[in-house]
Amino acid sequence: MRDVSRRTVSAMLPVALAATLTRQAAAQLAGDAEKTLYEAAKKEGQLTWYTAHYSAETAEKMAAAFMRKYPGIKVNVVRTTAHVAYQRLTQELKAGGPQVDVLGSTDISHYLELKSKGLLEKYIPVNAATVLEPLRNVDPDGYHHITSLGVIGITYNKNKVKAEDLPKSWPDLVDPKWKNQVSVGHPAFSGYVGIWVLTMTKMYGWSYFEKLEKGKPQIGRSIQDTLTMLKAGERSVAAGSVATAIEAAAKGDPLGWIYPSDGTVVIVATQGIIKGCKNLNAAKLFQEWSLSEDASKTMVEDYGEPLHASVPPKGGTPLKDLKQLILKPEEILKGVPEIKEKWRDTFGS
Repeated sequence: MRDVSRRTVSAMLPVALAATLTRQAAAQLAGDAEKTLYEAAKKEGQLTWYTAHYSAETAEKMAAAFMRKYPGIKVNVVRTTAHVAYQRLTQELKAGGPQVDVLGSTDISHYLELKSKGLLEKYIPVNAATVLEPLRNVDPDGYHHITSLGVIGITYNKNKVKAEDLPKSWPDLVDPKWKNQVSVGHPAFSGYVGIWVLTMTKMYGWSYFEKLEKGKPQIGRSIQDTLTMLKAGERSVAAGSVATAIEAAAKGDPLGWIYPSDGTVVIVATQGIIKGCKNLNAAKLFQEWSLSEDASKTMVEDYGEPLHASVPPKGGTPLKDLKQLILKPEEILKGVPEIKEKWRDTFGS
């Protein structure tokens, strides 16, 4: 029965969805197209979402917002780091089939590899035309789409660092004066950290991390671990997520953030449907929603970067006003595996 539903929806969606595209900027999944996809998704009743895009709390909020809009479809949320999620998917594929329907990784190289192996479902959401123009068509073939943004800057504990001593650029972070005071994540576990390490390597060479190692940084796994270390007073400064620092400060924690003069690292995180997943229609509907204004509004509640111009950010500086450091997908695919090995050689873990 599910196969018949998929064929029916596949035949009907192109015509129904095309009718909604009266204006690219105003395009939204609506009317008969939305109803058709929703009814097919309700027959499946659920989907499983592996995500490294958000904190566990925010991921649950995103799932809850989707379920409020589309009653009868349960989202099973598995929040973990990018590489753990990818490893889990790999194991499932070897065991005979994926348990995950939608994969949200912070490491775009995962999608390049999955696409090359024919392990992603091609699907171009109507709502993909509604996001900010620079975020469209990250994959021209439509196998994965940008659904989350992140900014990595220098974060710090205000109780431990005087204003006049604040680092202003990335090289300042490896100054000997910060010995035993820096916190970083691990590129083998976090997609955010992997891209940050690769960006620093591209700008300053591996000597940057040889200097960092001499400073004896505290190394966590997820980039979110750096915030925990700062809040606990275990470290003074970090290469961390600006959004989580802003959120923590709003809650009363003594956290500050700096956009380095030599550029902030912008992470574009994509999301795709896994080929052969159990709940294809629910996965498609979730992809549509993830690129909607409703999803952007939910992200902003927890200080995430909105994907739509109509949704203002909550705190921080708009991306357009920052010096942005953005790697190309091909650079990430080639470079991240190399820096993981270098990291282990330099830091011993």
